[in-house]
Amino acid sequence: HADDSTQPFWDAARQDRLIAPRCVRCGTFRLPPGPFCFECQSRDVEWVELPGTGTIYTFTVVRHALHPDLAPAIPYASGVVELDGTQGAGARMLVNIIECDVDSLSIGDPVEIVWDHVNDEMTTPRFRPRR
Repeated sequence: HADDSTQPFWDAARQDRLIAPRCVRCGTFRLPPGPFCFECQSRDVEWVELPGTGTIYTFTVVRHALHPDLAPAIPYASGVVELDGTQGAGARMLVNIIECDVDSLSIGDPVEIVWDHVNDEMTTPRFRPRR
């Protein structure tokens, strides 16, 4: 559920835009968005639009369904993507990596955002290997 700290992210996602909060005081990106900067504890943020590209920082391949209804999705990759456009701050997002051969993924692979319009109210970012 969105709150005051995350609502701008979800509003932009519905418009197929990736934005992230950056601390006005020290320049640290806050992902996931939160009420305080984890570096300097400032509350002041500016929302910065990012290009929606990055590189795989780490990932895991899930090969066993935790629930029978999830079996058709196996195998799938979840990972952490280091986002481009964060000026060396290394902002990272936990994401699903889709449209890929999970056995050929590697750390450092370039990826791009794909918007999943779940319903009229919810759009979520996923990433796929860059084409």
